[in-house]
Amino acid sequence: MNPHAKLITSLSLLLGTTITISSNHWMMAWTGLEINTLAIIPMISKSHHPRAIKALIKNFLVQAAASTLVLFSSTINAWHTGQWDLTQLTHPTSCLLLTTAIAMKLGLVPFHFWFPEVLQGSSLTTALLLSTMMKFPPITILFMTSHSLNPTLLTAMAIASAALGGWMGLNQTQIRKILAFSSISHLGWMSIIIIYNPKLTLLTFYLYSLMTITVFLTLNTTKTVKLSTMMTSWTKTPMLNATLMLTLLSLAGLPPLTGFLPKWLIIQELTKQEMTTAATIITMLSLLGLFFYLRLAYYSTITLPPNSTNHMKQWHINKPTSAPIAIVTSLSALLLPLSPMILTTI
Repeated sequence: MNPHAKLITSLSLLLGTTITISSNHWMMAWTGLEINTLAIIPMISKSHHPRAIKALIKNFLVQAAASTLVLFSSTINAWHTGQWDLTQLTHPTSCLLLTTAIAMKLGLVPFHFWFPEVLQGSSLTTALLLSTMMKFPPITILFMTSHSLNPTLLTAMAIASAALGGWMGLNQTQIRKILAFSSISHLGWMSIIIIYNPKLTLLTFYLYSLMTITVFLTLNTTKTVKLSTMMTSWTKTPMLNATLMLTLLSLAGLPPLTGFLPKWLIIQELTKQEMTTAATIITMLSLLGLFFYLRLAYYSTITLPPNSTNHMKQWHINKPTSAPIAIVTSLSALLLPLSPMILTTI
């Protein structure tokens, strides 16, 4: 991509995100979402591959439909209450429409169909932006309107997302699709708690973004997009693959690692809210995710490719691991001891 075009699209993405997360008026929030939708178009389509164009069209149609619903929801609310403030969403129909719109933007079940296909058609860098930065504005809108949302609807969607994210990730061989279903599953955890403790949802999103950034940057360094190439990537960067295994186990939520912190706090909060059944169900469903994370970790570090296969020998690369990957990998694995300090901020 032309450097000037890349600069303009990156700045537009930052601008759209900033406008949405800092606005109190529905029209400004909608404007930010639209700028984001338009800014990601060149990034998805830059490879000019038919799959990329298909992904772009799917993403554009879904995001445009969701933005229309956001506008429709805010207009109905303003018609009945005279309020354009984000925090003053009180009309029941508006609340229902907004929940649907944000679920479409985030890729929550049952509006998840577009997300794995779009990630599969994008490059690893664009997939990283779609999984993290593009999710931030909708999460912020949910955060601002959390007191108005329907608890039963959100809980049902959250449990369905955790279930489907786990089930559908089991038989995938493309790593971007596995990470897409991982994202859907994590969004289920964020949605279930947003009404009861919105700040905890933001903490979960930040830690999820941190771990996802680590995984995508590592995969981008080793140029790995499917499980079969992951088996041979250890010959290029053995140390990076070992740390990738730790990051994947952290995403799964295993106790000594960073990813355990948000799940532990969410289960604790759900129990306080007397939602023990929901906490038990979503915890059991996270075991499905654990299975495919373990599968990825096994392929990345433990499995050696059979010597009989004809593949080009890959030697160690002399380039050292970049500082950003080293920093985010350390944070993805080692933040749990700092949890008392983190808890004071929420």
